[in-house]
Amino acid sequence: MKTWSEMRAFPLAIRLLLVNQLGVNIGFYLLIPYLATHLGQDLGMSAAVVGIVLGVRNLSQQGLFILGGSAADRLGARGVIIAGCALRTVGFALFALGDGLPVLLAASILSGLAGALFNPAVRAYLAAEAGDRKAEAFALFNIFATTGALVGPLIGSALLLVDFRASALTAAAIFALLTVAQAAVLPAREVPASKGSVLGDWREVLANRAFLAFSLAMVGMFTMENQLYLLLPDGARRATGWDGAAGIVFLVGTLANLTLQMRITRSLKERGSRARWVAVGLALMGVAFVPPMGVAGTSGTGTGGVGGAALALVPVLAGTLLLYVGVMIAQPFVMELIPEFGRAELTGTYFGIFYVVSGIAAAVGNTVVGWAMDAGGHGGAAWLPWACCLAFGLLSAAGVGWLHRLRALPVRAVAVTA
Repeated sequence: MKTWSEMRAFPLAIRLLLVNQLGVNIGFYLLIPYLATHLGQDLGMSAAVVGIVLGVRNLSQQGLFILGGSAADRLGARGVIIAGCALRTVGFALFALGDGLPVLLAASILSGLAGALFNPAVRAYLAAEAGDRKAEAFALFNIFATTGALVGPLIGSALLLVDFRASALTAAAIFALLTVAQAAVLPAREVPASKGSVLGDWREVLANRAFLAFSLAMVGMFTMENQLYLLLPDGARRATGWDGAAGIVFLVGTLANLTLQMRITRSLKERGSRARWVAVGLALMGVAFVPPMGVAGTSGTGTGGVGGAALALVPVLAGTLLLYVGVMIAQPFVMELIPEFGRAELTGTYFGIFYVVSGIAAAVGNTVVGWAMDAGGHGGAAWLPWACCLAFGLLSAAGVGWLHRLRALPVRAVAVTA
């Protein structure tokens, strides 16, 4: 109930953006997790070609976030959000209608470019509309995004009983509806005339060393969040010997997010600095990988059947819960801090560059975790990837703490409560 009452307290534009993020994640996750299987098994493409199609989509998004952010600053976030959703409608429809490599590459480029456009634009619009309630707005944003990431794969797995094209067309229809809703409801805001060039804007942001240091410190957050789709589900499957255990990981996290996110954000907002809570959240995210480390390399199926499997799953679920709580603590304050590093006119550019820098860094981090999973599996050190994630969390927390001690992070006045 607190979530819904908090949502109703925001203007219609923000409420639409929250529902929009729910729809965006449902549409994305009902299709993308099954794309590789469709390309390889249904279309008979080689692993190399599948990797090219998926890599093009990821590169189109991660590499062009900066363009989406600049477009939001110069053209207005509303138009960029609408254009991004419209492009993803076309991209996902192409996945349904085309089997040839040129069509699939075009679909990958369009769907990736769409994400590069609307992701920074949505956050810039949300930050501008929320005023001094940015933390609460981004906390709600996190709730809707997490829920969409859970619901999407469930719908996608059901639609696959028909075929992949049904999933792709459903995803395209969702984005088409979101496009129409945004065009009808999102109010247009006057965009101040830009005084310099786009390259000048980029140079200004990239010259902000505190912002770049903060973005690099977030490598831990993005790397650890990604383990919700890699290491933790894998750990749950290995601990229990049951493929369905991965679904329990997502369910536990989503329920925790729905019930705790707003309580955590409202409780912490007026207690201490934002940087302090970001560091605490990152450290907790790292510690979350300690409980699963205790059952790494074991199998619940051989130690008591169903009961043993359930017991073996407990440490993984405990780690999942701790990871989600860490995200709930840190993420709203991270999103609140980003626009305050520079001029309000460059909010979109700051978000765009933040995601480019953090995305590249997180890709490196994920490569390290993947290497640790392989090395640990071959060398009898199943604990190794979990230890890597613990190190990422503690190092990121230390980095944010160091920046805070240097007074390099934006500071706002905070009311002290007894």
